[in-house]
Amino acid sequence: MGTDVLDSIVIGAGQGGLAASYFLKQRCIDHLVLDANPIAGGAWQHRWDSLAMDDVHGVADLPGEAAPARSTDRANVVVPQYFAAYERHHDLPVERPVEVTRVTSDGDLLVVHAGDRAWRTRTLVNATGTWTRPNRPDYPGIDDFAGEQFHTSTYPGRDHLRGKRVIVVGAGASAVQFIGELAPIAAVLWVTRRPPQWRDCGTLGPEAGLQVVTEVEKRVVEGLPPKSVVAVTGLMLRPQEAEADRLGAYDDPLPMFERLEEHGALWSDGTFEPADVILWAIGFRSAVDHLEPLGLRGPNGGIPLERVQGNVQGATTAVLDHRVHLVGYGPSASTIGASRAARRAALEVARQLSDSGSTQDERAS
Repeated sequence: MGTDVLDSIVIGAGQGGLAASYFLKQRCIDHLVLDANPIAGGAWQHRWDSLAMDDVHGVADLPGEAAPARSTDRANVVVPQYFAAYERHHDLPVERPVEVTRVTSDGDLLVVHAGDRAWRTRTLVNATGTWTRPNRPDYPGIDDFAGEQFHTSTYPGRDHLRGKRVIVVGAGASAVQFIGELAPIAAVLWVTRRPPQWRDCGTLGPEAGLQVVTEVEKRVVEGLPPKSVVAVTGLMLRPQEAEADRLGAYDDPLPMFERLEEHGALWSDGTFEPADVILWAIGFRSAVDHLEPLGLRGPNGGIPLERVQGNVQGATTAVLDHRVHLVGYGPSASTIGASRAARRAALEVARQLSDSGSTQDERAS
């Protein structure tokens, strides 16, 4: 570990991490972005090939650069190219591949560890998202099933599942999207632990959208594990899902099966459904395990964040350690929210450095 001390380190180079770096650089804050991926693109580079820009829920503008337009082009190509160009254009200090394993405290400083390497920093912006922490199913008979099993994070694309009998498990937006593209080409059965919550209208107005984000923010301020925004907004069908809807793929999803067997799923009433594939669309958790040594979790299981009056997506500062800021956690877990939270995090970093007498100008004098 070198003796140099950075003003800030950003972990993750997705939407939130790049936006945070942009705003830190605007404030002349000496920082480094550590990204676990070998190339630019964040989690987008790992999405399935059949996901087109027309299919994604939206890619927000990075600060100062318009996001790619909707198109039939592959999202896992277009968005990484956009991120790579953004890094080059703004000369952001990204180092990769660096997989951060833990962050510890050493007096007034934080130490970011990655294998045998370590960096010391005065502040930290964590922007690691959720993609690397998929919820793993633990279900009776899961190891007995002879067919294929995929999580959203390993979904192979529609062509791989063509003509197969697929059980889609989950009640979120990913499950709805998978059913939409698979039902016209495969036999699909929808299974959910809870009934899907449908949205009455196609779009959320400003007031409804604010109410949704406020509810998510309330959870993280109280130190509860964050819920996804869609868990609050409800689900809606897009034009891409019209054919699946016509085929009745969304009608009357089945409750959760009791167990998996070699060739399918068994329900408690004795019903058996054969299957070639189980597709677990059961979501993700926040990728914050590397922060555990800092003891940021509160008694409710989540990382409580400081509420910012009048800015529901500005809750970024960890209550139990003000040196740590989380972007893309809770109310900022969207491409729009991540950029807004990144601006707030950079502002808080600058304020903390100024309050501690550690600004770049003061160190140079």
